[in-house]
Amino acid sequence: MKRNFHKLGEKLIEGVITASGLVTSITVLLIVFYLFKEGLGIFSQTPVAEGSLLAVNRQNQVSELSAAQVKDIFDQEITNWQEVGGANAPIKLFEIDDITAYYTEEQLGPDFAFLPQRINEVVAKDPHILAYFPDEYLAHNFPGKRIELANISLGDFLAGRQWYPTIQPAVQLGVLPLILGTLWVSLGAILIALPLGLATAIYLAEIADPKVRNFLKPVIELLAGIPSVVYGFFGLVVIVPLIQDVFGLPVGETALAGSIVLGIMALPTIISVSEDAMRTTPRAMKEASLALGANKWQTIYKVIIPYSVSGISTAAILGIGRAIGETMAVLMVTGNASVIPHTFLEPVRTIPATIAAELGEAPQGGIHYQALFALGCILFLMTLAINLTVDFVSAKKKENR
Repeated sequence: MKRNFHKLGEKLIEGVITASGLVTSITVLLIVFYLFKEGLGIFSQTPVAEGSLLAVNRQNQVSELSAAQVKDIFDQEITNWQEVGGANAPIKLFEIDDITAYYTEEQLGPDFAFLPQRINEVVAKDPHILAYFPDEYLAHNFPGKRIELANISLGDFLAGRQWYPTIQPAVQLGVLPLILGTLWVSLGAILIALPLGLATAIYLAEIADPKVRNFLKPVIELLAGIPSVVYGFFGLVVIVPLIQDVFGLPVGETALAGSIVLGIMALPTIISVSEDAMRTTPRAMKEASLALGANKWQTIYKVIIPYSVSGISTAAILGIGRAIGETMAVLMVTGNASVIPHTFLEPVRTIPATIAAELGEAPQGGIHYQALFALGCILFLMTLAINLTVDFVSAKKKENR
Protein backbone atom coordinates (compact mmCIF):
# COMPACT_ATOMS: atom_id res chain seq x y z
CA MET A 1 0.00 0.00 0.00
CA LYS A 2 2.76 2.37 0.98
CA ARG A 3 4.71 1.45 -2.13
CA ASN A 4 1.71 2.16 -4.37
CA PHE A 5 1.23 5.50 -2.63
CA HIS A 6 4.85 6.48 -3.39
CA LYS A 7 4.44 5.48 -7.05
CA LEU A 8 1.27 7.52 -7.29
CA GLY A 9 3.08 10.52 -5.78
CA GLU A 10 5.99 10.16 -8.19
CA LYS A 11 3.63 9.98 -11.17
CA LEU A 12 1.77 13.05 -9.90
CA ILE A 13 5.00 15.03 -9.53
CA GLU A 14 6.15 13.85 -12.97
CA GLY A 15 2.84 14.93 -14.47
CA VAL A 16 3.05 18.38 -12.84
CA ILE A 17 6.63 18.88 -14.11
CA THR A 18 5.66 17.73 -17.61
CA ALA A 19 2.62 20.03 -17.66
CA SER A 20 4.71 22.98 -16.42
CA GLY A 21 7.30 22.41 -19.13
CA LEU A 22 4.61 22.09 -21.78
CA VAL A 23 2.81 25.27 -20.67
CA THR A 24 6.09 27.20 -20.56
CA SER A 25 7.11 26.02 -24.03
CA ILE A 26 3.71 26.86 -25.52
CA THR A 27 3.76 30.28 -23.85
CA VAL A 28 7.19 31.10 -25.30
CA LEU A 29 6.10 29.96 -28.76
CA LEU A 30 2.93 32.05 -28.55
CA ILE A 31 4.94 35.12 -27.52
CA VAL A 32 7.29 34.65 -30.47
CA PHE A 33 4.34 34.05 -32.81
CA TYR A 34 2.59 37.21 -31.60
CA LEU A 35 5.82 39.21 -31.95
CA PHE A 36 6.32 38.20 -35.57
CA LYS A 37 2.61 38.44 -36.39
CA GLU A 38 2.52 42.07 -35.30
CA GLY A 39 5.97 42.90 -36.69
CA LEU A 40 5.49 41.42 -40.15
CA GLY A 41 2.21 43.28 -40.54
CA ILE A 42 4.21 46.42 -41.31
CA PHE A 43 5.02 45.07 -44.77
CA SER A 44 1.36 45.08 -45.77
CA GLN A 45 1.00 48.78 -44.92
CA THR A 46 1.51 51.87 -47.04
CA PRO A 47 3.59 54.72 -45.58
CA VAL A 48 0.62 57.13 -45.63
CA ALA A 49 -0.96 57.59 -42.22
CA GLU A 50 -4.06 55.47 -41.71
CA GLY A 51 -7.26 57.33 -42.56
CA SER A 52 -5.52 59.85 -44.87
CA LEU A 53 -4.79 60.11 -48.55
CA LEU A 54 -2.75 62.01 -51.12
CA ALA A 55 -4.42 63.23 -54.28
CA VAL A 56 -3.68 65.31 -57.40
CA ASN A 57 -5.66 66.82 -60.26
CA ARG A 58 -6.66 64.30 -62.94
CA GLN A 59 -4.57 66.20 -65.52
CA ASN A 60 -1.41 65.49 -63.54
CA GLN A 61 0.80 62.83 -65.12
CA VAL A 62 2.11 61.60 -61.76
CA SER A 63 0.20 58.69 -60.22
CA GLU A 64 2.84 57.12 -57.96
CA LEU A 65 5.33 58.51 -55.47
CA SER A 66 7.71 56.98 -52.97
CA ALA A 67 7.63 57.81 -49.27
CA ALA A 68 11.00 59.56 -49.59
CA GLN A 69 9.72 61.71 -52.47
CA VAL A 70 6.62 62.69 -50.47
CA LYS A 71 8.78 63.73 -47.54
CA ASP A 72 11.07 65.79 -49.80
CA ILE A 73 8.07 67.48 -51.40
CA PHE A 74 6.53 68.52 -48.09
CA ASP A 75 9.99 69.58 -46.83
CA GLN A 76 10.25 71.84 -49.92
CA GLU A 77 13.32 69.97 -51.16
CA ILE A 78 11.40 68.93 -54.27
CA THR A 79 9.39 71.85 -55.64
CA ASN A 80 8.74 70.94 -59.29
CA TRP A 81 6.67 68.08 -60.69
CA GLN A 82 9.36 67.44 -63.28
CA GLU A 83 11.64 66.11 -60.51
CA VAL A 84 9.22 63.23 -59.88
CA GLY A 85 8.31 62.44 -63.49
CA GLY A 86 5.62 65.05 -64.10
CA ALA A 87 5.27 68.25 -66.10
CA ASN A 88 7.57 71.22 -65.70
CA ALA A 89 5.43 73.07 -63.15
CA PRO A 90 5.75 74.07 -59.50
CA ILE A 91 4.13 71.82 -56.92
CA LYS A 92 1.27 73.45 -55.00
CA LEU A 93 0.79 71.83 -51.57
CA PHE A 94 -2.59 71.68 -49.91
CA GLU A 95 -3.44 70.36 -46.43
CA ILE A 96 -6.79 70.31 -44.70
CA ASP A 97 -5.86 73.27 -42.48
CA ASP A 98 -5.29 75.37 -45.61
CA ILE A 99 -8.96 75.27 -46.56
CA THR A 100 -9.66 78.49 -44.62
CA ALA A 101 -7.35 80.33 -47.03
CA TYR A 102 -9.77 79.44 -49.85
CA TYR A 103 -13.19 79.65 -48.22
CA THR A 104 -14.94 81.42 -45.35
CA GLU A 105 -16.62 79.63 -42.47
CA GLU A 106 -19.99 80.30 -44.05
CA GLN A 107 -18.90 78.65 -47.30
CA LEU A 108 -17.65 75.59 -45.38
CA GLY A 109 -21.02 75.25 -43.68
CA PRO A 110 -21.99 74.35 -40.14
CA ASP A 111 -19.75 71.61 -38.71
CA PHE A 112 -17.83 71.69 -42.04
CA ALA A 113 -20.76 70.07 -43.82
CA PHE A 114 -19.59 71.38 -47.23
CA LEU A 115 -15.91 70.52 -46.70
CA PRO A 116 -15.81 67.54 -49.14
CA GLN A 117 -17.36 69.69 -51.87
CA ARG A 118 -14.87 72.53 -51.22
CA ILE A 119 -11.93 70.10 -51.38
CA ASN A 120 -13.30 68.90 -54.72
CA GLU A 121 -13.30 72.48 -56.00
CA VAL A 122 -9.74 73.18 -54.82
CA VAL A 123 -8.34 70.02 -56.44
CA ALA A 124 -10.31 70.55 -59.67
CA LYS A 125 -9.13 74.16 -60.10
CA ASP A 126 -5.38 73.61 -59.76
CA PRO A 127 -3.72 71.05 -62.11
CA HIS A 128 -0.47 71.29 -60.12
CA ILE A 129 -1.84 70.70 -56.65
CA LEU A 130 -0.84 67.90 -54.26
CA ALA A 131 -3.54 67.52 -51.62
CA TYR A 132 -3.27 65.70 -48.30
CA PHE A 133 -6.44 65.29 -46.24
CA PRO A 134 -8.42 62.71 -44.22
CA ASP A 135 -10.26 60.24 -46.42
CA GLU A 136 -13.48 60.89 -44.48
CA TYR A 137 -13.73 64.11 -46.52
CA LEU A 138 -13.37 62.29 -49.84
CA ALA A 139 -16.52 62.95 -51.89
CA HIS A 140 -18.07 60.30 -54.12
CA ASN A 141 -17.63 62.52 -57.17
CA PHE A 142 -14.01 63.42 -56.35
CA PRO A 143 -12.51 65.06 -59.47
CA GLY A 144 -8.89 64.18 -58.67
CA LYS A 145 -6.96 60.92 -58.49
CA ARG A 146 -5.32 59.30 -55.50
CA ILE A 147 -1.55 59.01 -55.38
CA GLU A 148 -0.52 55.44 -54.71
CA LEU A 149 2.45 54.70 -52.46
CA ALA A 150 3.99 51.25 -52.56
CA ASN A 151 3.80 49.10 -49.44
CA ILE A 152 6.76 49.25 -47.09
CA SER A 153 9.29 46.70 -48.32
CA LEU A 154 11.78 44.66 -46.30
CA GLY A 155 14.70 46.19 -48.21
CA ASP A 156 13.58 49.76 -47.56
CA PHE A 157 12.88 48.94 -43.92
CA LEU A 158 16.31 47.42 -43.26
CA ALA A 159 18.38 49.70 -45.47
CA GLY A 160 16.55 52.98 -44.91
CA ARG A 161 18.55 55.73 -43.23
CA GLN A 162 15.73 57.82 -41.73
CA TRP A 163 13.55 56.87 -38.78
CA TYR A 164 10.54 59.22 -38.61
CA PRO A 165 7.65 56.92 -37.66
CA THR A 166 5.17 59.72 -36.91
CA ILE A 167 5.95 62.19 -39.70
CA GLN A 168 3.12 63.19 -42.02
CA PRO A 169 2.01 62.64 -44.67
CA ALA A 170 4.32 59.63 -45.27
CA VAL A 171 6.28 57.94 -42.50
CA GLN A 172 9.97 57.12 -42.91
CA LEU A 173 10.81 53.71 -41.44
CA GLY A 174 14.50 53.11 -42.04
CA VAL A 175 16.02 51.05 -39.23
CA LEU A 176 19.63 50.97 -40.45
CA PRO A 177 20.72 53.74 -37.99
CA LEU A 178 19.10 51.84 -35.12
CA ILE A 179 20.75 48.53 -36.04
CA LEU A 180 24.15 50.16 -36.49
CA GLY A 181 23.72 52.16 -33.28
CA THR A 182 22.96 48.96 -31.35
CA LEU A 183 25.97 47.14 -32.81
CA TRP A 184 28.22 50.19 -32.40
CA VAL A 185 27.49 50.62 -28.70
CA SER A 186 27.75 46.86 -28.12
CA LEU A 187 31.12 46.73 -29.91
CA GLY A 188 32.47 49.54 -27.76
CA ALA A 189 31.15 47.83 -24.63
CA ILE A 190 32.86 44.55 -25.39
CA LEU A 191 36.14 46.29 -26.31
CA ILE A 192 36.07 47.89 -22.86
CA ALA A 193 34.75 44.96 -20.85
CA LEU A 194 36.67 42.04 -22.36
CA PRO A 195 40.24 43.13 -21.50
CA LEU A 196 39.24 44.29 -18.00
CA GLY A 197 37.12 41.21 -17.39
CA LEU A 198 39.80 38.84 -18.66
CA ALA A 199 42.48 40.49 -16.49
CA THR A 200 40.25 40.29 -13.43
CA ALA A 201 39.41 36.65 -14.15
CA ILE A 202 43.12 35.78 -14.42
CA TYR A 203 43.78 37.52 -11.12
CA LEU A 204 40.95 35.73 -9.32
CA ALA A 205 41.72 32.31 -10.81
CA GLU A 206 45.53 32.22 -10.57
CA ILE A 207 46.97 35.08 -8.53
CA ALA A 208 44.61 36.19 -5.79
CA ASP A 209 44.85 34.78 -2.29
CA PRO A 210 41.91 32.40 -1.55
CA LYS A 211 40.56 34.77 1.08
CA VAL A 212 40.66 37.68 -1.37
CA ARG A 213 39.02 35.57 -4.06
CA ASN A 214 36.27 34.38 -1.72
CA PHE A 215 35.53 38.01 -0.92
CA LEU A 216 35.78 39.51 -4.42
CA LYS A 217 33.91 36.81 -6.35
CA PRO A 218 30.53 37.31 -4.58
CA VAL A 219 30.95 41.09 -4.71
CA ILE A 220 31.54 41.00 -8.48
CA GLU A 221 28.60 38.67 -9.04
CA LEU A 222 26.47 41.00 -6.91
CA LEU A 223 27.05 43.74 -9.48
CA ALA A 224 24.92 41.78 -11.95
CA GLY A 225 21.93 42.25 -9.67
CA ILE A 226 22.02 46.04 -9.63
CA PRO A 227 19.07 47.47 -11.65
CA SER A 228 20.06 48.87 -15.01
CA VAL A 229 18.43 52.22 -14.25
CA VAL A 230 20.98 52.66 -11.42
CA TYR A 231 23.81 52.15 -13.90
CA GLY A 232 22.11 54.61 -16.23
CA PHE A 233 21.81 57.20 -13.49
CA PHE A 234 25.48 56.72 -12.61
CA GLY A 235 26.41 57.18 -16.27
CA LEU A 236 24.25 60.30 -16.58
CA VAL A 237 25.69 61.93 -13.46
CA VAL A 238 29.35 60.86 -13.71
CA ILE A 239 30.34 59.50 -17.13
CA VAL A 240 28.39 61.87 -19.38
CA PRO A 241 29.79 65.12 -17.83
CA LEU A 242 33.28 63.57 -17.79
CA ILE A 243 33.16 62.77 -21.53
CA GLN A 244 31.80 66.23 -22.27
CA ASP A 245 34.67 67.91 -20.39
CA VAL A 246 37.49 65.64 -21.61
CA PHE A 247 36.60 65.83 -25.31
CA GLY A 248 35.15 69.35 -25.32
CA LEU A 249 31.78 68.24 -26.68
CA PRO A 250 28.55 70.25 -26.61
CA VAL A 251 26.82 67.22 -25.05
CA GLY A 252 28.22 64.15 -23.36
CA GLU A 253 25.39 61.75 -24.30
CA THR A 254 27.30 59.73 -26.87
CA ALA A 255 27.95 56.18 -28.01
CA LEU A 256 31.08 56.20 -25.84
CA ALA A 257 29.01 56.88 -22.71
CA GLY A 258 26.72 54.01 -23.60
CA SER A 259 29.66 51.70 -24.29
CA ILE A 260 31.28 52.50 -20.92
CA VAL A 261 28.05 51.92 -18.99
CA LEU A 262 27.31 48.69 -20.85
CA GLY A 263 30.92 47.58 -20.44
CA ILE A 264 30.58 47.98 -16.67
CA MET A 265 27.31 46.05 -16.75
CA ALA A 266 28.84 43.21 -18.79
CA LEU A 267 31.87 42.84 -16.50
CA PRO A 268 30.26 40.50 -13.92
CA THR A 269 29.22 38.02 -16.62
CA ILE A 270 32.59 38.06 -18.38
CA ILE A 271 34.59 37.79 -15.14
CA SER A 272 32.48 35.00 -13.66
CA VAL A 273 32.33 32.81 -16.78
CA SER A 274 36.00 33.35 -17.70
CA GLU A 275 37.20 32.66 -14.16
CA ASP A 276 35.19 29.44 -13.97
CA ALA A 277 36.64 28.34 -17.32
CA MET A 278 40.22 29.02 -16.19
CA ARG A 279 39.75 27.12 -12.94
CA THR A 280 38.80 24.00 -14.92
CA THR A 281 42.30 23.81 -16.39
CA PRO A 282 43.70 20.45 -15.20
CA ARG A 283 46.26 20.83 -12.44
CA ALA A 284 48.54 18.33 -14.21
CA MET A 285 48.84 20.66 -17.22
CA LYS A 286 49.88 23.61 -15.06
CA GLU A 287 52.36 21.54 -13.05
CA ALA A 288 53.83 20.11 -16.25
CA SER A 289 54.34 23.62 -17.63
CA LEU A 290 56.06 24.75 -14.43
CA ALA A 291 58.19 21.59 -14.38
CA LEU A 292 59.45 22.35 -17.89
CA GLY A 293 60.80 25.70 -16.67
CA ALA A 294 57.97 28.06 -17.56
CA ASN A 295 57.23 30.77 -15.01
CA LYS A 296 53.76 31.58 -13.70
CA TRP A 297 52.95 34.19 -16.37
CA GLN A 298 54.15 31.95 -19.19
CA THR A 299 51.95 29.16 -17.84
CA ILE A 300 48.95 31.49 -17.78
CA TYR A 301 49.65 32.77 -21.30
CA LYS A 302 50.69 29.49 -22.94
CA VAL A 303 48.58 26.91 -21.08
CA ILE A 304 45.64 28.27 -19.09
CA ILE A 305 44.28 30.83 -21.57
CA PRO A 306 44.53 28.52 -24.64
CA TYR A 307 42.83 25.72 -22.69
CA SER A 308 39.97 27.96 -21.52
CA VAL A 309 39.62 29.97 -24.74
CA SER A 310 36.19 28.46 -25.44
CA GLY A 311 34.93 29.58 -22.03
CA ILE A 312 36.41 33.03 -22.56
CA SER A 313 34.71 33.23 -25.97
CA THR A 314 31.42 32.22 -24.38
CA ALA A 315 31.88 34.95 -21.76
CA ALA A 316 32.52 37.55 -24.46
CA ILE A 317 29.45 36.48 -26.44
CA LEU A 318 27.25 36.54 -23.33
CA GLY A 319 28.60 40.01 -22.58
CA ILE A 320 27.63 41.15 -26.08
CA GLY A 321 24.16 39.67 -25.54
CA ARG A 322 23.79 41.65 -22.33
CA ALA A 323 24.85 44.82 -24.13
CA ILE A 324 22.57 44.36 -27.15
CA GLY A 325 19.46 43.76 -25.07
CA GLU A 326 19.97 46.56 -22.53
CA THR A 327 17.36 49.30 -22.50
CA MET A 328 17.17 51.84 -19.69
CA ALA A 329 20.87 52.53 -19.15
CA VAL A 330 21.40 53.10 -22.88
CA LEU A 331 18.27 55.22 -23.16
CA MET A 332 19.63 57.57 -20.49
CA VAL A 333 23.19 58.17 -21.76
CA THR A 334 23.40 57.77 -25.56
CA GLY A 335 21.53 60.88 -26.71
CA ASN A 336 18.86 58.94 -28.68
CA ALA A 337 19.69 60.35 -32.11
CA SER A 338 18.66 58.01 -34.94
CA VAL A 339 21.66 58.70 -37.16
CA ILE A 340 24.31 56.40 -38.57
CA PRO A 341 27.30 56.59 -36.19
CA HIS A 342 30.80 57.32 -37.48
CA THR A 343 32.65 57.84 -34.21
CA PHE A 344 32.04 56.96 -30.56
CA LEU A 345 31.68 60.66 -29.76
CA GLU A 346 28.33 61.00 -31.54
CA PRO A 347 24.84 60.44 -30.11
CA VAL A 348 23.20 57.20 -31.23
CA ARG A 349 19.97 55.33 -30.69
CA THR A 350 19.65 51.59 -30.11
CA ILE A 351 16.79 49.24 -30.89
CA PRO A 352 15.82 48.48 -27.26
CA ALA A 353 15.91 52.18 -26.36
CA THR A 354 13.70 53.02 -29.35
CA ILE A 355 11.10 50.43 -28.37
CA ALA A 356 11.08 51.58 -24.74
CA ALA A 357 10.82 55.27 -25.64
CA GLU A 358 8.15 55.05 -28.34
CA LEU A 359 5.89 52.07 -27.68
CA GLY A 360 3.79 53.92 -25.11
CA GLU A 361 2.98 56.65 -27.65
CA ALA A 362 2.25 54.38 -30.64
CA PRO A 363 -1.46 53.80 -31.39
CA GLN A 364 -2.20 50.09 -31.14
CA GLY A 365 -2.39 48.43 -34.54
CA GLY A 366 -1.01 51.46 -36.41
CA ILE A 367 2.07 51.74 -38.61
CA HIS A 368 4.26 53.01 -35.78
CA TYR A 369 3.08 50.21 -33.46
CA GLN A 370 3.84 47.50 -36.03
CA ALA A 371 7.20 49.06 -36.88
CA LEU A 372 8.26 48.80 -33.22
CA PHE A 373 7.23 45.15 -33.17
CA ALA A 374 9.30 44.65 -36.32
CA LEU A 375 12.23 46.14 -34.41
CA GLY A 376 11.52 43.59 -31.69
CA CYS A 377 11.74 40.84 -34.32
CA ILE A 378 15.16 42.12 -35.41
CA LEU A 379 16.35 42.24 -31.79
CA PHE A 380 15.02 38.72 -31.22
CA LEU A 381 16.93 37.40 -34.23
CA MET A 382 20.11 39.15 -33.09
CA THR A 383 19.93 37.65 -29.59
CA LEU A 384 18.97 34.25 -31.05
CA ALA A 385 22.11 34.35 -33.20
CA ILE A 386 24.17 35.16 -30.09
CA ASN A 387 22.62 32.29 -28.12
CA LEU A 388 23.23 29.85 -30.98
CA THR A 389 26.83 31.03 -31.11
CA VAL A 390 27.20 30.34 -27.37
CA ASP A 391 25.77 26.84 -27.84
CA PHE A 392 28.14 26.22 -30.75
CA VAL A 393 31.19 27.40 -28.78
CA SER A 394 30.16 25.32 -25.76
CA ALA A 395 29.71 22.26 -27.96
CA LYS A 396 33.19 22.77 -29.45
CA LYS A 397 34.58 23.04 -25.93
CA LYS A 398 33.08 19.69 -24.97
CA GLU A 399 34.45 18.07 -28.14
CA ASN A 400 37.95 19.37 -27.41
CA ARG A 401 37.79 17.81 -23.98
